[in-house]
Amino acid sequence: MKHILIVDDASTVRMYHRNILEAAGYTVDEAVNGIEALEKALTGKFDLYIVDINMPKMDGYEFLQQLRREPVHQAPAVMVSTEAAELDHTKAYFSGANLYMVKPIKPLQMMTYVRLLMGEESA
Repeated sequence: MKHILIVDDASTVRMYHRNILEAAGYTVDEAVNGIEALEKALTGKFDLYIVDINMPKMDGYEFLQQLRREPVHQAPAVMVSTEAAELDHTKAYFSGANLYMVKPIKPLQMMTYVRLLMGEESA
């Protein structure tokens, strides 16, 4: 079973994403900031990261930059944010994101990209 880490400081956003992903059969873990996410990534194996940008302690950009430097399994990462400027997209990709999505995300849109990034068939 594929394992996904949701990294977002907003509990309602984590719950929303968790509900979508678990309904599709994925195992989901959560982190409230980049520091907690990095600790989990260094001790466990994830198949995908869904990462917010704006978080306390360590933002999504810094989390991905540090994760990409670590000698661990390098799973795809989706950067998810309310920030919609082109600069935000560019910074996300330079930080190590594979995809950038602007909140709010519709369930079908999320599942299409999740399956694509993990090399799975569309439902």
